Amino acid sequence: MRYVALFAATSFAVGITVAPVATAAAPVTLCIALDTGGVDDHSFNASAWAGAQASDKFTKTKATYLPAASTADFVPNLKKLVDNKCTIIVGVGYQIGPAILASAAANPKVKFAIVDNDGADHGPNFDQYPGKTFPNLKALQFSTDESSFLAGYLAAGVSKTGVVATYGGAPYPSVTMFMDGYYKGVAYYNKVKGKSVKVLGWDPDKPAAGSFVGDFQNSAKAIQMSKSFEQQGADIIFPVAGTLGGDTAGNSIKSKKSLVFGVDQDFYDYLPQYKSVILSSVVKGVGASVLAVTKDCVDGKYTGTGYFGNLANKGTFLAPYRQMSKKVPAKLQGEIRSLQADIISGALSI
Repeated sequence: MRYVALFAATSFAVGITVAPVATAAAPVTLCIALDTGGVDDHSFNASAWAGAQASDKFTKTKATYLPAASTADFVPNLKKLVDNKCTIIVGVGYQIGPAILASAAANPKVKFAIVDNDGADHGPNFDQYPGKTFPNLKALQFSTDESSFLAGYLAAGVSKTGVVATYGGAPYPSVTMFMDGYYKGVAYYNKVKGKSVKVLGWDPDKPAAGSFVGDFQNSAKAIQMSKSFEQQGADIIFPVAGTLGGDTAGNSIKSKKSLVFGVDQDFYDYLPQYKSVILSSVVKGVGASVLAVTKDCVDGKYTGTGYFGNLANKGTFLAPYRQMSKKVPAKLQGEIRSLQADIISGALSI
């Protein structure tokens, strides 16, 4: 039985290249257990599915996915995929962690991977570190604080009001990592420039006071939060909330008071209706990581060793400025290139 929706997503595979691979002894079946938000969320679900579709070129079978209307769907979805004899099951998103840990423990002969989660069992109270890992569960994580640091420095350099902002969908580590990097990038700009650009919505030292929608679907709250930031003077906003970033961008177009960063995907390409207000995007290479772990299965090289996407391996990056280039002075662009090089070399630690 197959669970693939009729979804034409060839555009989402842009930038994903498939290298020649060895012929597998047996066909590999890739199955995706999506997070809530839908396969066309223009965020990490869509990116994961793009990587899955690109893998069809060498798996000999079509990738499949199951959507989740709520977190209650995670356990039954994973059971269906195990029962369907999937070779590799990829869970998308931090929320699916407990369900996929249980499934990996119960099905040691099935290969698993999880996006945006360390893939370790930290105990019933989530306080056991580093936690128990499983040889059949591979964590796919991303150092998005690196690219978000560049975004923060960029925002501080472009801002005319001296006030920038960020908010998250929910306070997951995979979300706050973006916000941490953004805040620190602004702080670094202030330090080297002797400025005092203010960040609304997040302070790593005061996480309880952070601005969060509470989920990744509440458009009304995302818009309200965006308007509030503008009223407080913010002219650059970084929504770390998947497709809700589109709602913030839509508000920016109407208000003409702010520019917006995309997240996960390059919003300029995937939400082109908002490109007039997209300063840049902090891109996370979820699709490339899904493609890579599938390739490892085909080549017989799969292990439970985690994958970390960073600036050095292009697992995360700051998208081109495109039509916003005129708003980013050449000197600032040069400084950001230098910062990126320093982060990659280790000369600058964030």
